[in-house]
This record gives sequence, C-alpha cells and structure tokens, in this order.
Amino acid sequence: MTTSDLFDPKGLMREAFVIESITASECRSIFLDWVLGVPADRDVRREVDLLVAHYAPLMGAAHPMLVTLEAARETSGVARRRGGRQSRLKERGDGS
Repeated sequence: MTTSDLFDPKGLMREAFVIESITASECRSIFLDWVLGVPADRDVRREVDLLVAHYAPLMGAAHPMLVTLEAARETSGVARRRGGRQSRLKERGDGS
C-alpha cells in the first residue's frame, strides 16, 4: 500500500495524473467521482489537502487536476436551504 492509497483508495487521482492531455472537464468529473467515494466521517477539505501535498511536487501547479483540487480548497459560503415545503410554509405563516 502506498501513501496515496490512504487518501485515494480507488486510485482515481493517481490515474488522472497519468492520463496524457487530460482536460479540465475530465478532471472535474474524476474529482466528483472521488468526492462521492470519501467516507462520511472524513473531512473532504483535509483529504484534498493531502492530495495536493502529495501530487503538487510530482506534477507541477499547471496540471489540470491540481487546478481542480486548488479550486476545491477555496472557502465556500455556508450552505443554506433555498426552498422546499418547509420554506413555503414559513413564508405563508403555516409553519408547524
């Protein structure tokens, strides 16, 4: 078992980094598949940090997957509910 197997058990990232001429779109698709495989008890941002720390020295910052991973590291706003039945009931004053 290699170090990268700990945070990339399916080998998705490893494969993405060896594909010649991989596109940014393909990297985003692979990243999404990888994220869906991260166990619920793991911090995705921490896992992304581990991937960047592992692959950046090997690949260089211009690789499309590293660009994708760096974008994933950016801080996003707090998730908010945008709709649904509960929201509509509260707006009408029916919320119980």
